[in-house]
Amino acid sequence: MKRSIVSPVDANIDVPIIEKRNGQIISINNNMLQLMDLETFEVFETDSIEEDAKAKVKQGAQVEYWRVLGRNRVMRVKEQ
Repeated sequence: MKRSIVSPVDANIDVPIIEKRNGQIISINNNMLQLMDLETFEVFETDSIEEDAKAKVKQGAQVEYWRVLGRNRVMRVKEQ
């Protein structure tokens, strides 16, 4: 969601840093996905999935996920 902020010129505004990364779905348990980062091979769990990607989620699929403010969110499932 895009937001506009109106403030004085000398005000400090925090801007979140968004890391766009690629991963692979290791397992699916209820609404929890276990993902492996394809660059660092780090394994972690997330339950945050974009609505458009929910129908395409399956074990072994490669996904694009965003890391924002310490949270991971699956944004899309890559076609194979």
